[in-house]
Amino acid sequence: ALYQKNANAIVPIASITKLMTAMVVLDGSPNLQSSITISDEDVDYLRGSRSRLHVGSVMTRETALMLALMSSENRASHALARHYPGGLPAFLAAMNIKAQALGMLDTRFEDPTGLNSHNVSTARDLAKMVVAAHRYPLIREFSTNPEATVEVNGREMAYRNTNPLVKSAAWDVGLSKTGYINEAGKCLVMQARVADKRVVIVLLDSAG
Repeated sequence: ALYQKNANAIVPIASITKLMTAMVVLDGSPNLQSSITISDEDVDYLRGSRSRLHVGSVMTRETALMLALMSSENRASHALARHYPGGLPAFLAAMNIKAQALGMLDTRFEDPTGLNSHNVSTARDLAKMVVAAHRYPLIREFSTNPEATVEVNGREMAYRNTNPLVKSAAWDVGLSKTGYINEAGKCLVMQARVADKRVVIVLLDSAG
């Protein structure tokens, strides 16, 4: 560690969760071109977070994964987990098993989006998760896409990355994920080149 502060504090991690969601999806070697459908089960009634993916929206698993990583799309994330073999319970079990396998011993997942404040981890554990996620080419690509236009139900929709640094010429970002709920504060994890060296950056409950 080059610098750390409260690295072992166990705190909510919000949408940083979606990096684990993406890894578990890809570990299952699914058909990324197969269609998944947004259902009422994917609607966030806990916090009432907004989404442009209406119930009944159909997209490929690949598109859902991109929207989850790039734009932190909660319904897309939840639908990916729900379409997992064995459904949501099996998916959550796989998330926690993978966390343990990566040595993330202070981490717990109770939902695939991060809207649940019981998804907790530490900065130290999340650094391990970023290193693991960076091994997946699709996660690197989708999490650093500045923007994309996708077609859902015959309608084109433009999405942007939740981290504007991926567009900056001054930053060489290899992986990125943002997160925010009230309990977690503003969160950001990145793998980036700083002073010509690859580093992992984890910011939790950050001001600004």
